[in-house]
Amino acid sequence: MTIDLDPPTVKVDPLAPATLGPITLRNRVIKAATYEGLTPRGLVTDELIEFHRQPAAGGVGMTTVAYCAVAADGRTSPGQIQWTDEAMPGLRKLTDAIHAEGAAVSAQIGHAGPVAAAKYIGSPALGPSRAFRMTTQNFSKPASTADIARIVEAHADAARRAVEAGFDAVEIHFGHNYLISSFLSPKVNKRTDEYGGSLANRARFALDTARAVRDAVGDRIAILAKLNMDDGVPGGFWVDEAIQVAQWLERDGSLDALELTAGSSLLNPMYLFKGDAPLREFAAVMPQPTKLGIWLVGKHFLKEYPYRDAYLLEDARQIRAAVTMPLVLLGGITGKASMDLAMAEGFQFVAVARALLREPDLVNRITEETHNPGLCIHCNKCMTAIYGGTHCVLRVP
Repeated sequence: MTIDLDPPTVKVDPLAPATLGPITLRNRVIKAATYEGLTPRGLVTDELIEFHRQPAAGGVGMTTVAYCAVAADGRTSPGQIQWTDEAMPGLRKLTDAIHAEGAAVSAQIGHAGPVAAAKYIGSPALGPSRAFRMTTQNFSKPASTADIARIVEAHADAARRAVEAGFDAVEIHFGHNYLISSFLSPKVNKRTDEYGGSLANRARFALDTARAVRDAVGDRIAILAKLNMDDGVPGGFWVDEAIQVAQWLERDGSLDALELTAGSSLLNPMYLFKGDAPLREFAAVMPQPTKLGIWLVGKHFLKEYPYRDAYLLEDARQIRAAVTMPLVLLGGITGKASMDLAMAEGFQFVAVARALLREPDLVNRITEETHNPGLCIHCNKCMTAIYGGTHCVLRVP
């Protein structure tokens, strides 16, 4: 199906100020969370601040810092930020720098679960069930009810710390088969207790976490969640169940907005990104034996999907029709036409990732009417740059 980029008359200007829970953004454009790879010791660096300062200076309403682990065993790499006493001064320096540019700043909080590798966290990765993961070459360990309670509270603690550090919002990670998303997925979650089986049981972890975060911070900051609509694998979490989970989250009143996403970092990572699968570039930055594995079977795991602007819209429309809460449209938002389309379809915000790596001043250029069709070519080579600092490989520094 082709998405029509000539929408009906737009009644909402994506570049006008907008309310998100208790805060007001200068526009409806959010810099989506993209792993930065700029915290080698788990602390804020000048490079991380500059990474977010550029799109803030370039006009976005809010930028999202990714990924801030709520616990040591929730990291996907040893250099990820945790909410420690040592990290707090740097986080405050970061939020001050973004505010100085007139933008708001959000922290993505979450637990990697089975996406984590034992070699990074010093213990088996947690998951809903025991399973071998090709991406990490390890077995995941079933999370106990005590683990679940600990991680729910860790999300609440992270949100409290985000307030202390000056963040305007937090985004809870319910996507990509990270821990909470893996509980939602019937393909990954094989439990038979109160956290497995029925959708109500599989969603319990997500609902409890969102409620704990709301109870911890009240209306001092905005609370978003990034929710999978489709894992991109047969038998996985899919839009029919995502609709129900979105309705439950709306009923509970724990969130100010949902950002809609797709794909599985465990089972089908390219399903989110669309466009080219840069196998050669991935192999170049990986150690053995992962490098050999990419050459041998990479095309079966890193699949290519055709790119088009607003490529998650078809699924997102179904969520939009089922809830009234604010929604953030992600996926192929590259310029004014796709932003206007999102507004015309009833979405309150858009989230932009790769296009802002290519053009950090994208929003200012749209405002000044100097923006031509976007420069991002969806080659996805930026994905392979995360090991030395995420950037667009085509952009002159």
